[in-house]
Amino acid sequence: MAFGKHRIDNDDDNDGGGVTETSGPTSAPADGGQDADDLDGPYDIEDFDDPAVAAEGRLDLGSVLIPMPAGGQVQVELTETGVPSAVWVVTRNGRFTVAAYAAPKSTGLWREVAGELAESLRKDGASVVIEDGPWGREVVGTAAGVARFIGIDGYRWMIRCVANGLSENIEALTAEVRDALRDTVVRRGETPLPVRTPLPVDLPEPMAAQLRAAAEQQAQQRQAMQQQAQQQQQQAPQPDARRSAQGSAMQQLRTITGG
Repeated sequence: MAFGKHRIDNDDDNDGGGVTETSGPTSAPADGGQDADDLDGPYDIEDFDDPAVAAEGRLDLGSVLIPMPAGGQVQVELTETGVPSAVWVVTRNGRFTVAAYAAPKSTGLWREVAGELAESLRKDGASVVIEDGPWGREVVGTAAGVARFIGIDGYRWMIRCVANGLSENIEALTAEVRDALRDTVVRRGETPLPVRTPLPVDLPEPMAAQLRAAAEQQAQQRQAMQQQAQQQQQQAPQPDARRSAQGSAMQQLRTITGG
């Protein structure tokens, strides 16, 4: 697998925010003598001479392409409008999600985000520790379960990974997550975006078709339940029209007599 160098330019867009521009993490070319297995990602799609190669063996979610752990399954969270808001990879040890965000050309965004996450977790009553990981600081919050946040600064993008599991499984889950991140690919795109804007998630067509079919089935079930409720309402005994219009004889007598 051949890798190219990240492009470095000096033009300003919304990603830069006026900060000093430096290159993101650069992968050494595999044809330069280093074994491809020794290269640590995540990678930029532009690291690949052939972008189609990046999709091989990875779950293509548009902005991120994630390798699936052995036995892993996919769980999709949707907004009320049916738009994917998060895609979770579920393993026997827990689950994790990888999302990409627009970032400056210089590094340092994750450091800010990590501090904000730690403060938010503490406000929610979780016990929080900051640990050193392969890409820098990792935020670990413990309450009923354990949530580990891993962030990685790249070239005009930042990855935020969230791993959720039980305390007895979090070590094994963390190993799975780090292995996945080392082989994850980010497809940033050229559109200027404000810093911290989530990059869009696009589901593979077979998965999207399954979700559409499930949503259609749920809509049909709701419609059938509504029709059944209407039929039951129509079949229910109706009160006497004269009684409902004028009230009972006793009520009318009380009205007339002022009783």
